[in-house]
Amino acid sequence: MGRLRMVVAASLTMAQVRREALADDHCPFPFITTGAALRAVTGPQIRVRSRREVARQRRRRPHSCWDHIIAAPLWPMHGANLGTLLRTCDAVGACLAVPRLPWVPEALARGNTLRRPACVHWTGRDACRWLAEQRSAGSQVVGVELADEAVRLADLPAARTRTIAVLGHEQSGIPPEATGLLDVVVEIPMIGTGASLNVAVAGSLVLYRLAGMI
Repeated sequence: MGRLRMVVAASLTMAQVRREALADDHCPFPFITTGAALRAVTGPQIRVRSRREVARQRRRRPHSCWDHIIAAPLWPMHGANLGTLLRTCDAVGACLAVPRLPWVPEALARGNTLRRPACVHWTGRDACRWLAEQRSAGSQVVGVELADEAVRLADLPAARTRTIAVLGHEQSGIPPEATGLLDVVVEIPMIGTGASLNVAVAGSLVLYRLAGMI
């Protein structure tokens, strides 16, 4: 019966599903707050936290190099994406690994809107060699790519060991010579007409998942 309800509900609009959730404390969708719990946080009862409250909950200083989750856009194309990833790394406690191309340091400095030092690992220009070294040292290498063997983002577990999230080129993805160095491939589901998300968005989603924060 539960499986049948999930199939039927999949054809409903999100608004319809949420309306059903209001009246049902046993909604089959785990991402929807149900029944009384949902009613308790709707309308005028919602209170947005002030900037001061949020500031008290954040770290007062940048985190040191935890060396646990590393976002690795190893074939960068747009500097703006590196700045966005740098901010996501700060949010989830990750590090950023990038090749020392002539334009990359300036792009990172310009994109670091936090105005604090960030944890950056320089990989050198041979991305595959760097990946092979990291893998040989015991790191798990996760590639964000469209592949038959890919796991869905929702099924990606949080990182239990040192993990490198490899992000490919904006246009061509992860090159063939690097796919053999991946331990896991993760795919971000899409229902639109685009072939993929940009590097910053895709990387941010995967980093939050690896950090166990979503």
